[in-house]
Amino acid sequence: MIKQTFIYLALLIQLVGTACAGDSTHVTIKKIVSEEQQPMVYQAVAQLVSSYHYNKLKIDDAFSSKVLDNYIKHLDQNKLYFTADDIKSFEKFRYGFDDAVFNTNIQPVFDIYNVYQQRIAERINYSLNIIKQDFDFNANDSFMIDREKAPWFKDTAEQNKVWYHKIKYECLTIRSTGKDYKSYSETIRKRYENYEKQVSKTKSEDAFGLFMNSLVELADPHTNYFSPRIAEDFNNSISLSLEGIGAQLRTDGEYTKVVEVIKGGPADKSKKIFANDKIIGVSQSKDSDMTNVIDWRIDDVVALIRGKKGTLVRLEIVSASDPSKTKIIELIRDKIKLEDQASKSTLKEVKVNGKKLKIGVVTIPTFYIDFAAAQRHDPNYTSTTRDVKKFIAEFKNQHVDGLVIDLRNNGGGSLQEAIDLTGLFIKSGPVVQVKDANGSVRSESDLDGETFYDGPLTVLVNRFSASASEIFAAAIQDYGRGVIIGERTYGKGTVQNVVNLNDMIHINNKTLGQVKITIAKFYRINGSSTQHKGVSPDVEFPGVFDDDKYGEDASPFALPWDQIGSSEYEKTGTVDFAKPILIAKHTERMRTNPEYKYLTEDIAYIKKVEANNYITLNEKKYKEQTEESEKIKKKREEERKAIISKEKKGEENKDATDLILSESEQVIGDLLELKK
Repeated sequence: MIKQTFIYLALLIQLVGTACAGDSTHVTIKKIVSEEQQPMVYQAVAQLVSSYHYNKLKIDDAFSSKVLDNYIKHLDQNKLYFTADDIKSFEKFRYGFDDAVFNTNIQPVFDIYNVYQQRIAERINYSLNIIKQDFDFNANDSFMIDREKAPWFKDTAEQNKVWYHKIKYECLTIRSTGKDYKSYSETIRKRYENYEKQVSKTKSEDAFGLFMNSLVELADPHTNYFSPRIAEDFNNSISLSLEGIGAQLRTDGEYTKVVEVIKGGPADKSKKIFANDKIIGVSQSKDSDMTNVIDWRIDDVVALIRGKKGTLVRLEIVSASDPSKTKIIELIRDKIKLEDQASKSTLKEVKVNGKKLKIGVVTIPTFYIDFAAAQRHDPNYTSTTRDVKKFIAEFKNQHVDGLVIDLRNNGGGSLQEAIDLTGLFIKSGPVVQVKDANGSVRSESDLDGETFYDGPLTVLVNRFSASASEIFAAAIQDYGRGVIIGERTYGKGTVQNVVNLNDMIHINNKTLGQVKITIAKFYRINGSSTQHKGVSPDVEFPGVFDDDKYGEDASPFALPWDQIGSSEYEKTGTVDFAKPILIAKHTERMRTNPEYKYLTEDIAYIKKVEANNYITLNEKKYKEQTEESEKIKKKREEERKAIISKEKKGEENKDATDLILSESEQVIGDLLELKK
């Protein structure tokens, strides 16, 4: 399940610093040293990825070189801390990490990390000193947001110049809200003093864990090393993910990023927080100051956000859709109930092609099953398939004209449930193929010989539909049983298993952690892998998020797409012949659809912001840009109110503001017309 891939993974990324002589402000922190068990853990993990991983990494000089580059990237992705001389000094380690598997010399891991912590200390010192002076906000300078592709600093003077603009930008974002120098300088000062407190908590386990994940990621992005502390969190992740605001977080460079918003939680219900948003501040009440959490340990951020049910938490968010400014969101903490994550059904009465239709919509947030209840033969155990089957039975009694299965933002879950759910819409046959590391292929099939629903069907997907969702959508598409609508899916077509390192080695009764390792790949019944490419919809919408930044494409280490032989199956549906007509009708509707216009405008705006990569530090220009953005937002809200007003009068489709759902209902109407 894709969401488990990320849970607390970046607890591993920690920051630390040492004193820098000559400044009036000093940060002092001890160096990190290795622990006795870590060389043996290094050997064991290297053995796992070279012998048991699906792709079997070759441990050689080329591997060692990639480990060094990836480690440096994970330490300083935005190139704010290291200088070109630092990077040059690390070259002596480039071809030694493969040898360390045999000679157990992992000291370079900590040598590099200790340089990193020294550079962080210098930056904290610089920031605390530079904030003592005010800035000229009339100057026409700017700040580069993303420095990943920038060259390393040639010297400290160049680094100071960039950091001067960085601190000025942080001040400007606060100043633009009406705060004076005393207020915003105090806020920034507290920010870097908190940063100092955070870096002082770093342990050897954190540095080692970051390095080990830089290593195992070379195998693929879903192979992860969990240190003992993080392994404990991972094993408890199901219960932990159901508390607080209902969002799964991980570290992304200096930020805490939202990986997934859990259905039914406070974040989901707010409709203001989305995947890939960044949390930069947390406050416990309306009156308390916002605590800046940039560069914080992820476990400390999670601890700050969590709290008693019914209490308020305020978050300062940098939106993925508009990274040029921040917003404050208030949430009431709650415990997410299991039923809030269960599938839900809604009966829609809509007007399509001039006729009133009844359409059943089933939303599936994850593929779930109560394994314990099923194993004890509880006749009422819950599962995705049982719930959906019940909904369809109710829809049949209400004489629905078509069915929509909504898998948007469904990150996966139980493979067997994806197979069983597919079985409701086909008579029998293979659903997915699984190929293991030895090349053996097996088919997983539906064998009940019955079709529970054979009417018009659409399946909704987006970029965050993954794993089991992709298996279901691909099978429905391959059988020609329904029309897939939305965005290209995530592309996670791999299978993982968790290995407890204590089962491999024993060191003085120490807990050694775990490795989640990729052992197999999924393939469609037509032989094509769902890995990397995902599932391309029949009726496709442009995606807000770039493929190379979100989804399997975002990792340079993702396993490639490939193809094996097709399973033996017969198409049971009749939608394939209709697809050219459906696409033509869809294209025509989108020409005048206001929500489609908004979507294309959003995509254009995001691309414009990303292409610029610079934010002005001139206060007047900054305010003009912000006001223009707010003006566009306000205009859109007024236009949407007009659309909703028409809906209430029954003049338009009631789901008009949910573009993909609205279009799925139109497609069902088109299918009914073509069937005649």
